[in-house]
Amino acid sequence: MAVPVEPLLLPGDPPPVEIVRARAGTRLVLACEHAGRAVPARLGDLGIVAAEMDRHIAWDIGAADLARGLARRLGATLVLQRYSRLVIDCNRPLAAPDLAPPVSDGTIVPANLDLDEVGRRARWEAIHRPFHDALAALLDATVEPVLVTVHSFTPRLAGRARPWHAGFLCNRDPALARALLEAAAALAPDHCLALNEPYTVDDLSDYTIPVHGERRGIPHVLVEVRNDLIADEAGQEAWADLLAVALTAALEGLPAWTSTRS
Repeated sequence: MAVPVEPLLLPGDPPPVEIVRARAGTRLVLACEHAGRAVPARLGDLGIVAAEMDRHIAWDIGAADLARGLARRLGATLVLQRYSRLVIDCNRPLAAPDLAPPVSDGTIVPANLDLDEVGRRARWEAIHRPFHDALAALLDATVEPVLVTVHSFTPRLAGRARPWHAGFLCNRDPALARALLEAAAALAPDHCLALNEPYTVDDLSDYTIPVHGERRGIPHVLVEVRNDLIADEAGQEAWADLLAVALTAALEGLPAWTSTRS
């Protein structure tokens, strides 16, 4: 018999999902899995000092405001996830070892040390599942949907410099990522842009693209912008301008959309 999972979130905790500009007829659906830094009251401070919650380990710095700017410019629907990636990473499958990372970029997270299956499941059911259920419902209700997930990355990780201004990530279907890279490079030839940097999408390190993009057979791309470039409003607005124009051009150049869903 399965052990019942006690609800993690209390009445005073924020809902895990925020939906912006959801409306019928919108083709483009944006997702921001690491938009917030909330921590459930039951988990306290996760055992780390408050300053750690300002770092990239806790959230994707600037990504939420960049995604909001894109949604405004493109009339897109946007789904944001409000809890810290240190509580649960909503771009990881359940089996991923860093679903609730015990260590992140050198910082030990005591609340995640020796986290058992019941604890993992409680976080999954309270935060991960509602976010992805909401995203799936919006995609299901959208005619010929296009999925764009918005992230940011730190300029340096584990001592390694990451010089790219932005990366456009994919795995099995590179069509939109390549088209977006070409369109953005044409608009900003002085920028260092790349395909599948600072990492590549796969089935263990990612969830949104494999589950919602690849399985549906819809156009999709994971956008990564270096977080020092979007840490303030001016940077967020500039990148929203660039990506909105580039996305529009990329989508116009794609072949006709065909679903591969059974």
